[in-house]
Amino acid sequence: MTADKSVALYPDLSLTLTEAGTGRPCLILHGGGGPATVAGLSAHLAQTMHTITPVHPGWDGTHRPEWLTGIDDLALAYLDHLRDRRLRDVLVVGSSIGGWTAAEMAVRDAGAIISGLVLIDPVGVHVEAEPIRDFFALDALGIAEYAWHDSARFYRDPEKLPAGQAALQRDNMAALQVLAGDPSMHDPKLLRRLRRVDVPALVLWGESDRIVTPAYGAEYADALGSGRLHVIPEAGHLPQLEQPEATLTAIDAYLREGNAGLVDAS
Repeated sequence: MTADKSVALYPDLSLTLTEAGTGRPCLILHGGGGPATVAGLSAHLAQTMHTITPVHPGWDGTHRPEWLTGIDDLALAYLDHLRDRRLRDVLVVGSSIGGWTAAEMAVRDAGAIISGLVLIDPVGVHVEAEPIRDFFALDALGIAEYAWHDSARFYRDPEKLPAGQAALQRDNMAALQVLAGDPSMHDPKLLRRLRRVDVPALVLWGESDRIVTPAYGAEYADALGSGRLHVIPEAGHLPQLEQPEATLTAIDAYLREGNAGLVDAS
């Protein structure tokens, strides 16, 4: 059974959540494209887990308080939510900035709430030899060309979208700019902090991602105390959309291994 709810976290911030399934808690964090980009992940994982899928404040018409201006703020808010619910043994799955948020949560998780990570093409760290593409300098066509393996299949001309959908995309992009725009798409301190994160971490990467390359992903996985990289062919920045079966198969294998991260890199 799936339920949508609004949870008052702070006096000026409520979280919009979708919950489904039973079992081990699993927090699923979307990227800049919004919650629709992780809907398939949530549906699949809800078959065996209790999934909690929030809408980041500022996305899809939700309220973002003025003080919430960074991914660190988002990470602390989600940690507070997990603490308030007294949840333990939480798997956190994050795509793109959702993966960055998951990593920031893990380095701040003094209460050992998080017991596993699945990071899907996360941004968030600075790798000198593999710079993050200047995302905010790209137009919609440029984003599609760098983010997708098959851009012709997934590109949507914003000029041809219904007015309401186009406005929502603009608002989502504005929220992304506030939370991740300065410095662009990374926390300069995060890479060296990741070594302290020793929970099993599966780092999934689309082989054709040119926003953040697989070589960037290898550095990300190596920086984690227990990270393992798994590269997905014929996929870009959102492999869960371009290659959902391969993505879910890799996650299921990771979970069968008891979060041991023993998925061989391809």
